[in-house]
Amino acid sequence: MIAKDLRSGVEALGNLIAEASAIVPFTGAGISTESGIPDFRSPGGLWTRNRPIPFDEFVASPDARDEAWRRRFAMEPTFAAAKPGRGHRALASLYRAGKVPAIVTQNIDNLHQMSGFKSDHVIELHGNTTYARCIGCGRAYELPWVKQRFDENGGAPDCTDCGDPIKTATISFGQAMPEDAMRRATELAQHCDLFLAIGSSLVVWPAAGFPMMAKNRGARLVIINNEPTEQDDIADLVIRHDIGETLGPFVGN
Repeated sequence: MIAKDLRSGVEALGNLIAEASAIVPFTGAGISTESGIPDFRSPGGLWTRNRPIPFDEFVASPDARDEAWRRRFAMEPTFAAAKPGRGHRALASLYRAGKVPAIVTQNIDNLHQMSGFKSDHVIELHGNTTYARCIGCGRAYELPWVKQRFDENGGAPDCTDCGDPIKTATISFGQAMPEDAMRRATELAQHCDLFLAIGSSLVVWPAAGFPMMAKNRGARLVIINNEPTEQDDIADLVIRHDIGETLGPFVGN
């Protein structure tokens, strides 16, 4: 069912939330645009201005690594200034109320943790851009350390332990999906009774398979997104309105 207007959509969503005991939110870039973080695929999005750098290119080319880090440093003021929006805060309220055991996200901005989710209850399918890791041994690095070495050496630093490249702790095109995150997301999708797909275009696989997985296991499915998705026809409720306005009434619940 596609909600005919925002009011009826919020009312129907409230009823589904009240009836549910295990809600799994699945969030995409749309939930963070209210926080000032641009999305990737929409007109004017990041990927319309800069071609994504695939993982194999990052590994093979020092120039690609330097460019990847220049782009990340250029985005730092945006990420540093971002605060959780109404959508983040509403989901955190449901988490504190015991309705949400964990959240699955395609986002890399750390805003769910900032809103009140414990870090181990945020399942990050595409990683986290607020710190870095060695792609070899996995050692974590703080971004200020990377920036200092970048400025001193004129290029991207390598791991001080094993010598392999250091990369933001995100998943790039061509890079293997994190096995533990995929396993946990699968378990959550299979055992919830309400699945909320929020701000995702549902075109990036395998992540886009989770709403369908939850629906096939008997969960109610709600899709909240400004634009239509290919899974709207299987959803119990579709709300094509602003995410902050849709979830705002649940911030204090």
